[in-house]
Order: sequence, then structure tokens, then C-alpha cells
Amino acid sequence: MSNYRRLKISGGTFFFTLCLADRRADTLVTHINHFREAYRLMAVRYPFETVALCVLPDHVHMVWALPEGDSDYSTRINQLKGQFTRRLPEKLKAEGRKRERGIWQARYWEHAIRDEAEQAEYVQYTDYNALKHGLVEHPCDWPFSTWRRNNDAGGRAAG
Repeated sequence: MSNYRRLKISGGTFFFTLCLADRRADTLVTHINHFREAYRLMAVRYPFETVALCVLPDHVHMVWALPEGDSDYSTRINQLKGQFTRRLPEKLKAEGRKRERGIWQARYWEHAIRDEAEQAEYVQYTDYNALKHGLVEHPCDWPFSTWRRNNDAGGRAAG
């Protein structure tokens, strides 16, 4: 098994991509209420700031700012995956690791954000991802993202 090294930065800001095992599935949006509850519960147990979030049918992008003195995003990711998986109907699950159970890819992608300009770039990427994938004509039309919160009180901001 590979030994992945994850960059640990106390109080850091990170961009994440988590993908479903079946990239053709729409499980995340079909079961969006389960995802929302799993996310809420994880965030209560392990507080952080959600800078940006976009839940697509088969993957999710997130920009998180961790609290000072905290570098443990791995636990948060594992909790999110596990809480979501546990809430799904049994017929969707396969044998395997409890938090993934054939729902999630075993790994995820993270990137440590170095400065404000890079953060703005990743927030924009996250907020516009539904448009990129052809799911909507404007990011404000996608109901499963923080675009409205991050842009002019939900209006069609320039960009």
C-alpha cells in the first residue's frame, strides 16, 4: 500500500476534491440531505470555516480554513465520508472500508493554499464548477454550492 504524505499546516487553508467510486453516479445530489447532515455533524464535532463548497453529482470541491492550532483535515474528511455513507440506503453500499463502502474513492486530493490570490482562484474554481460541468448556465443556478453566499447576496455577480 502506498504511503501518502499529507501536508499539515496548523490553521491552514486547503482545497479538497472528494470523488465517488462510480464517477457516473449522481449519489451526492440524489442524497443531498444526507450529505448536508453528514457535513453539519462533522463540522460541529471538528469546527472549521467553509470558505467555498460545491457538491456535484459525483464529486465535491471544498475550500476549508482550519482553526489556529489545528492541522487535522484528514479526520474531517474521514468523518464526512463515513457519516454520509452510513446514511445511505444499504442497497447502494458494497463491501469494504466502512467510510467508503464502494461509495467513495479511497483517496482524495488536497492542496494547501499559499496566499489570498490563490484562495480567490480556488474559491472561483469551486463556485463555478457546476457551470464547467454543464449542469447550469450560471453558477447562481446550482443549488448545492456556496456561490450565492460568496457573491453579491445571490445575484448574478460579474465574473
